[in-house]
Amino acid sequence: MQGKLYVCATPIGNLEDITQRVLQTLRTVDLIAAEDTRHTKKLLNHYEIHTPLISYHQHNERERSLELLQMLRDGKQIALVSDAGTPAISDPGQILVRRCREEGLAVTALPGACALITALSMSGLDSRRFVFEGFLPANKKERAVVLDRLVEETRTVILYEAPHRLVETLQALYQAVGDRKAAAVRELTKKYEDIHMAPLGELCAFYGETEPKGEFVLLLEGREEAQLTQERQAQWETLSLTEHMAVYAHLPEKEAMKQVAKDRGVSKRDIYEQLKT
Repeated sequence: MQGKLYVCATPIGNLEDITQRVLQTLRTVDLIAAEDTRHTKKLLNHYEIHTPLISYHQHNERERSLELLQMLRDGKQIALVSDAGTPAISDPGQILVRRCREEGLAVTALPGACALITALSMSGLDSRRFVFEGFLPANKKERAVVLDRLVEETRTVILYEAPHRLVETLQALYQAVGDRKAAAVRELTKKYEDIHMAPLGELCAFYGETEPKGEFVLLLEGREEAQLTQERQAQWETLSLTEHMAVYAHLPEKEAMKQVAKDRGVSKRDIYEQLKT
């Protein structure tokens, strides 16, 4: 009998936020791979579950994945959990799931709590289109690249941040994208759950004076599409048409004309007629 990996979402705060399916799976699998066995033990004790635990965290996941893969090949049923929320979403799990997929081993996900979706649903910000960036990179160069991309992002942006880095991250966002509307959500589903919605500059000032406590989800309103289009068109119009065509010299002429027309907000025929004169 082939083994199976169950990717199980667990509560992000309130222990009642767990599905009956996850509880039943945690009771019946052979082993639970947990990001922090001590943390998961509290959840298991709460529900009187006595399944064996093994650690699976960011510092051992590559080596531990090999052990778990062999157990799955031997027919073991394994549940994967993180400290809170859905595994593999800014938490360990992706490596193991990918290797299972590569080997054709069975994987299923048991849905449940996810901090980014919970925060988005209670923020009132645009939820039709959004992008999740997880934690900003600690490396300054890598962080600068991400922040630069966010300047023109028209979708709602969602990030995670730890309390000791919150002010630094808010200031970096403010410097990159300006005083855009944002929300700082903390302690989701817990007793002191809180959401603070304000322009980024105001959030910087508030948390500069108020010590951040708890894990944070940050949400950032996207740029207005119309305003961004106008700015891009104005930028392109500083170039002559010949200079603009040269930007797309690597494309066939018709494709280059099409792209130039799109950049300038005019028809392809207009570009053709101007180039003829």
